[in-house]
Amino acid sequence: MAVRIRLTRMGKKKKPFYRIVVANSESKRDGKFLEVVGTYDPMQQPAAITIHKDKLQKWLDQGAQPTDTVKNILKKAPSA
Repeated sequence: MAVRIRLTRMGKKKKPFYRIVVANSESKRDGKFLEVVGTYDPMQQPAAITIHKDKLQKWLDQGAQPTDTVKNILKKAPSA
């Protein structure tokens, strides 16, 4: 079972909001996931990014691979 860190879509039509989740790579985009590690709201200016760094690091240490989109979001996230 390959574990990925990816986005799952929430929100209304034309107003997307995403959760950054850890999920099995074979599950659906909005299907089952293991844990929520952050949020991403592209509708705000600038885009609002919230990351739970301890949860994210735990999953990265266990071998979870982020998708390309999540990698780009993590680079933009404020490091605080």
